[in-house]
Amino acid sequence: MHRSIAQFLQYLATERNASDLTIKAYREDLFGLVEWLQATRGSTPRPDALSPQDLRAFQAALQEAGYARTTIARKLASLRSFYRFAMRQGIATSNPAKPLRNPRRQRKLPHVLSNEEVGRLLLAPPANVTAGLRDRAILETMYSAGLRVSELVGLRDGDMDFEQQILRVRGKGRKERISPLGSFAIKAIRQYAKRRIRDPKVEVLGRDTPVFVNRFGRILTTRSIGRMLDKYIAIVGLDARTSPHTLRHSFATHLLDRGADIRSVQELLGHKSLATTQIYTHVSAANLLSVYEKAHPRAS
Repeated sequence: MHRSIAQFLQYLATERNASDLTIKAYREDLFGLVEWLQATRGSTPRPDALSPQDLRAFQAALQEAGYARTTIARKLASLRSFYRFAMRQGIATSNPAKPLRNPRRQRKLPHVLSNEEVGRLLLAPPANVTAGLRDRAILETMYSAGLRVSELVGLRDGDMDFEQQILRVRGKGRKERISPLGSFAIKAIRQYAKRRIRDPKVEVLGRDTPVFVNRFGRILTTRSIGRMLDKYIAIVGLDARTSPHTLRHSFATHLLDRGADIRSVQELLGHKSLATTQIYTHVSAANLLSVYEKAHPRAS
């Protein structure tokens, strides 16, 4: 085994022109297997003597030792590469690492604002200047309808139906959906629209007039909305992880917290797959657990 690993590392250096760091990682991964074999068997068998069951036991040992999922996946990839080389060289007749499945990646829960934090953020833009009215309307609309930033900047006057309290949204893949628009968002948009219509720099295109424009009368970019939000995050003192997408995450989580069914939330978000929406059920459950642990006298 030692000789075969040395040949593989030499191959990486001379024929694959791998970097020193890459070779170091492969060396550590492969000799980690050697050390485990010596500790559990008292010897190191030849590469062709190992079976998928042997390597599954090694994988299980890594998991029990507390290695991260990404680290285990990298070590398995190193074993697969080593055995592909060993098969080409006639050192092994099969690749026992090929059947092994990488551990599932742990999906990170999205950052979500509380109801109180959302309220503070929405009130942060000043209501006595045009830019402040616009920013408040943007934040209210994003939270009210659970919009992506790209969907927000694409809104036109003709997409708004204030009487029905709905708006037409163009999502990913140009797929359209109808989203509800709350009364607070409608009020904020109307207040801003009164200022916008008097701005000579804004080109009036009827139903195709952009709902939100910059100080030059042009369509806002997603980057400019990100910068705008960063300003108010600093003013309000919110978590630095807060981004424009955080309002969308908060929208979905707050709906589920208040009893909305997941299928409806899927439609409102414009998710193609229900699995994408299910991440918010975990966030909602995590919030409930946090409340329980803080409030229940015998929680801990």
